[in-house]
Parts: sequence; structure tokens; C-alpha cells
Amino acid sequence: MQKIKEVNLKVSYTSLLDFQVTVLVIYIIILLAVYLAPLAFSCPCIMDRHTLRPRPDIIGRRGAPMLAPENTIVSFNRALQNGASSLEADVTISVDGVPFLMRDRTLRRTTDVGKVFPARQFEDASLFNWTEIHSLNAGQWFLKSDPYWTVETLTARDRLRIGNQTVCSLVDMLRLAARANGSALLDIRRPPPEHPRHRSWFMDTLWAVQKAGISPKRVTWTPDTDRGRVRGLPQSANEKLSLEEIRQRGITSLTLHYSKASHTDIQEYLAHNVSVTVSAVNAPWLYSVLWCSGVSSVSSDAPQVLRKVPYPIWLMSRSAYRFIWLTSDLVSIALVIGIFCFQNYHMIRWKMSGMQNYNPEQIVLNAVANRTNRDLNVMKEKLIFS
Repeated sequence: MQKIKEVNLKVSYTSLLDFQVTVLVIYIIILLAVYLAPLAFSCPCIMDRHTLRPRPDIIGRRGAPMLAPENTIVSFNRALQNGASSLEADVTISVDGVPFLMRDRTLRRTTDVGKVFPARQFEDASLFNWTEIHSLNAGQWFLKSDPYWTVETLTARDRLRIGNQTVCSLVDMLRLAARANGSALLDIRRPPPEHPRHRSWFMDTLWAVQKAGISPKRVTWTPDTDRGRVRGLPQSANEKLSLEEIRQRGITSLTLHYSKASHTDIQEYLAHNVSVTVSAVNAPWLYSVLWCSGVSSVSSDAPQVLRKVPYPIWLMSRSAYRFIWLTSDLVSIALVIGIFCFQNYHMIRWKMSGMQNYNPEQIVLNAVANRTNRDLNVMKEKLIFS
């Protein structure tokens, strides 16, 4: 009977030891993975500050739509006042050939077309003539809906001006850009096939550029149609293209959403003299990362926010990064060892006191044999502490 108990105790002790070894191995593997994880991290802002490119230009995307109704004169004015060097607008051609600024397919969201022309509120915006479009109010919706929770910060004078805004023509926007010595990026929506200007829409756009008096070199063309007829304007595209496609289409720049513009892609385009504009950049941290990546400009709904970023908010040399990484690892290792020693203080003290010849198996077996001498009591105490 006693031998059976001895065998069972040995099996239990061996199983416990195997489990502890397995847990220890898993813990060490996880710890090493955490320590070596920085090797897999890649950040554009880990670089020598002397290689940092100039600050990216800020393009007012539909003006400054957080401060005023999008695609209106007051919105573009706000963008220029807040440091934008260029303006981006959505262009639609009216039924009588006047390019005007409208993001949506219809006029319902940003004008009072439902009140003025209730029977036509679901029609395509390009099927209205310019007289009808210019009669609509394009500011009251902003004051009522307050899309960015900024209306309460406006003064009474600003609210009055915004409330009287009308739909902006392309000519008016380009004139404003020319007076500010700025440039323009045009996202033009081609009229539908049934539209009377379906074949001549690009001529209407060129006419507006000429009438505004702005240099054609400051107006970037983005539609991927009729590029051969507008060679006088800088060519851009709103999609990621191969270098071969870029050369074939005569494109000199790309406008990409930040989710599609990786650091590797940006570096490859820049190496082949293709400038990159990244759109929908409203956060200072994202602007800082793209600055480190070397983009030439960003398109933003919040130029008033980005103007407050005179330098990347996070920039670190590789040597400083390695120093912080190694220091953190060494401190962590010291803490792990310290915690281990603290939790196993009694076991370490026992082994250093000359009791190495005793082991848990012998203590338990002696207890089974009802040994009650002084050495057995000491060994039981050490077992409890261990």
C-alpha cells in the first residue's frame, strides 16, 4: 500500500513539473516576441530630421466645410485664411453650359430646391440651368443641420453671411484662387448622355478657366477622359496607377485617399518624379506621418486644424529609437527577474541554507511513514514555503 502511494505521488509530482515547464516555455516565447516586436515595426517618422522634406501644402477640400457650407465662396475664403494654398472643388455642368460647384448628384442636401422647385428636387443637378441654380440658397442647410457642431462658434455676422450663400460657379472660385496666388484641383463630373453638354463639357470647363484669368498651369485636371484635349492643364488621377500607365496618360500627379497611399507607394512615385496628394487628411498625427513620408500636399476638410502643425508631432532618429527600445527591454527583464525572486524568496533562501538534499518527494513520503522527528518537521515547513 505504501509503495502504491509512493508511485502515485511521484507521478503527480512529475505531471506538475511538466506543466510548470510548459508554462515557462510559453511565457519565455511570448516575452521574446514582445521584446523583438519593434523589429517588425515601420514608421516613416523614424528618420534623420535633416532628410525631412518641406511641409506639405494644404488643399482646402471643398473649402473649409467645417467652418462654412461646402463649395461656397465663404468656405473657400475660410480655407485660404487658414493657410490653404490650393482649393479643391466638385464641378458639375449646368444644362446651359455653366460649370458650378456641387458635390451631390442632386441639389436636395445643400440647397432649398425642395422649397423652390419641389417637383424637381430629385432631378440631376446638371439638368437645371444656371439662373435656376443661382436662385437657390446654399447656406441655410448648414446652419440648421450643423454637420460638424461648429455653428455655435460662429458670430452673428458670420451666420448672416452664411445664411445668404448661393451656389458658387467655377469662375468665381477660380478668380478667388487667382487673387490669392493659389491653385485649383478640379473633380469634374461628366454630364449624363442625355445632357445637351455631354460632348462639350470639357470646353465649358476650359472656357471658365480662361474667363477667370487664372494661369492654366495652376489648374489640375482629374477626370480620366478627354485628357488629349486639355494638354495645357496639369494632369492628375484619383486612383493608384502603375508607372507605365502614368507615363502613357501624361499624368504628373496622383490624388489618393490616405487608406490607399502606403509609405512604399509614396516613395516609389516620388522616385519617378510623380507628386502625390493624399486626401481626407484632417488629423494632425496623420498629417505628420504623411509629412515624414514626403508627400507634396494633402487635401483636407480641416485646414484650420492642420495650420497649427508647424512640425511633425512625432519625429525620432533611428539611434534614439534603438536606445529607447533596448533600454525598455533591459528594464523589463530586470523587473521580471525581480518579481520572480520576490515570489520565490523562501525557496531561494531554503536552497542557499544547505537544505538542497531534501526534496518534496522525500518530505511527503516521510509524512506517510508517520515520521515525527525534528528533521521531518523542518522539511514540512520548507515544503509549505516553497
